[in-house]
Amino acid sequence: MTQERKEVSRTRFSTSVDIKLLETLDELSKTTRIAKSKLIDIALEMLFEKYEDELTK
Repeated sequence: MTQERKEVSRTRFSTSVDIKLLETLDELSKTTRIAKSKLIDIALEMLFEKYEDELTK
């Protein structure tokens, strides 16, 4: 049986972040074995949900 893979469009971007935040992201990624890019996707989704009203103006 083959698994269907969801096609995902991805792009690279560069930014600067607080050192402690990056260290925590690294630790969480290692502990959970979830890729940092996926953790950042989750964080951005949560941020956009929080500011949903601002995005719909």
